Amino acid sequence: MYTFQQLLIRNIIAGLVFILSISTISLFLLSDNFGQETKAQEKSIRLIAEKVIDSSSFSDEYDNVTSEKTDYAKSLAYSLQQIYSYEILSVSSERDYSNATYKNNTMGFVFPFITPNIKTITLNEQKLKVDYKLDFSKQSLMLGKVLLLIIVLTIIIVILSASQSYKRHVLVLNAINKQIKKDLLNLKSTPVHGQTERDNQDLLEMPVLKNGIKEIRSLISDQLKNSLALEQEAYTDRLTQFDNRGRFVQFYEHEIKDDSPVKFGVLCLVRCSELNNINQFHGYNEGDAYILQVAKMLTKQTGSVLHARIFRLNSSDFICVLPNIQMKEAELFATELTSQFNSYQETAELDSVAYSGLVSFDHSAPLGELLALADTAVSIAQTKQTNGWFTQKDTEILQDASASYGNQNWRQEIEGVIEHKRVQLLVQPIQPCGRNAKVYSEVLTRFMNANGEILPTASFFAMAEKLDKIIEIDKLIIETTINEIMKKSAQNQSFGINISSRCLVDEQFMIWLERKLIRDASVATRLVFEITEKGLQQNIKISKRLIEMLHRVGSRVTVERFGVGLTSFKFFRDLTPDFIKMDSIYTRDVDDDKNNQYFLRLMVDLAHRLSINVLAESVETQEEKHTLEKLFIDGCQGFYIGKPSSF
Repeated sequence: MYTFQQLLIRNIIAGLVFILSISTISLFLLSDNFGQETKAQEKSIRLIAEKVIDSSSFSDEYDNVTSEKTDYAKSLAYSLQQIYSYEILSVSSERDYSNATYKNNTMGFVFPFITPNIKTITLNEQKLKVDYKLDFSKQSLMLGKVLLLIIVLTIIIVILSASQSYKRHVLVLNAINKQIKKDLLNLKSTPVHGQTERDNQDLLEMPVLKNGIKEIRSLISDQLKNSLALEQEAYTDRLTQFDNRGRFVQFYEHEIKDDSPVKFGVLCLVRCSELNNINQFHGYNEGDAYILQVAKMLTKQTGSVLHARIFRLNSSDFICVLPNIQMKEAELFATELTSQFNSYQETAELDSVAYSGLVSFDHSAPLGELLALADTAVSIAQTKQTNGWFTQKDTEILQDASASYGNQNWRQEIEGVIEHKRVQLLVQPIQPCGRNAKVYSEVLTRFMNANGEILPTASFFAMAEKLDKIIEIDKLIIETTINEIMKKSAQNQSFGINISSRCLVDEQFMIWLERKLIRDASVATRLVFEITEKGLQQNIKISKRLIEMLHRVGSRVTVERFGVGLTSFKFFRDLTPDFIKMDSIYTRDVDDDKNNQYFLRLMVDLAHRLSINVLAESVETQEEKHTLEKLFIDGCQGFYIGKPSSF
């Protein structure tokens, strides 16, 4: 039996199809009507123009006597306005070089995209030119009212139909249930001819009937188990088996905001700062192991807090709900957690493990506000000691400076990095897949605070972008790379440098980069600038100018994270990069994914026809490498090929 909601949804879909069909037909007919009226107007203009010129012939003779000029443009414009309504009307005459322009500024509603554009008619014999666009606001308004009426009526019909259908379903089902019950009672109470009541009882206990009832119960039980399993899967993180963000929102709304034993507490947002770096440098398997290790430490630490819960919000963020405890206890919790992170950092040889942000909550606190405060607390913690934590006080919500406190800390750190050039360079090789393939090594960066501790790289770039410091950071990376190449006499190797899409639209950066590369011409020929596909697609014209400039000074260009956007053949033809680097979604497990193999083969074939080399990143296994080589990829990069090392 269908529920009322199911019947309503089915009827809504049917109603939407009906509305869309009527709307499409109406708009088509209106558009056709607009076109026909525009054609009819063109014939009318020619006829009226001839009449205006003919009626002005006498005036021409009179003008010769009185030395007055006939205004042909205004005469024709006046005559046309007596017949049609116009949105725009412009008439110009070569006879007397007069012009008349009219624009309706009081127009009503007009359907966009279907009204004809401005039409131009040139009357050579009359030496007139007419530009016009008819006013269809009345027709559009009338059609809009009709469509609105159809939508309202359809909605009413859908609701009534669903309600009536549901009632009929209920009546039919109840009638069937009553009849079945009646038949069973009759079967039990009425002896069958030639049989006793005991015989009828035996009939009800027949093996076939008992087995049927058992099977029905089993089916119902299995369906219930499947439903519970699907719900559990939808709200459970696959890797850690923690509840996910959806379950956290449910938990907060029902277990905290509603009347429950949890009256107050602390939220601890934990951000795994090294996930992106581990995925890039060591592979996704190592990234999963890192997340599992952090999850294990969180589980151990929350074991000491009664009724504590852990949720995984996204790939890098966990949140711990510490109910019915004060902030002092939560800060001890965070300090012990930092100690565990530090121990793991030493054994795993990482730059950091995770940072924590604490914020108090009670029944009145909106969830969105709490998460924003916790995120700010994490941002501040990242500018302090490695694996540290920070408490965002509730009272700071009322302070104007509170919202930007984290930004101020990051601004100071970024400006300190730029001023003191606290940047460390690493390189990761790209291995050629053929003898003639020319590839390079990609330059990777690390940034340090005043104490020499590594700042979270992903957060550093994100905050530099947010605080409009990314161009200065890109300049610092380019200058440092060029200096290192010259210092170590590495002009016989090629190095790839990532630049942000923000730099593409900055005129001063473009000028600075060109001058820098011309000044260091011997190094410029060894540089390959990597730009994301999305960044290049934002403005093809500017991107083309950048690539032409880089080619002019001898540098090369790589389109990285290729395949994420919707790239057309025109993209290759207009920009002509030297390399494209396929995004990891196409290279990971490519040995088992036939669809990705087919796509890569097509891209390689197209790129090679245009003399563009194709690279693959995130190559983590021998099987992936062999498959990519069979697809004629020019170069591979990833954990299996080589780890990042000091410049």
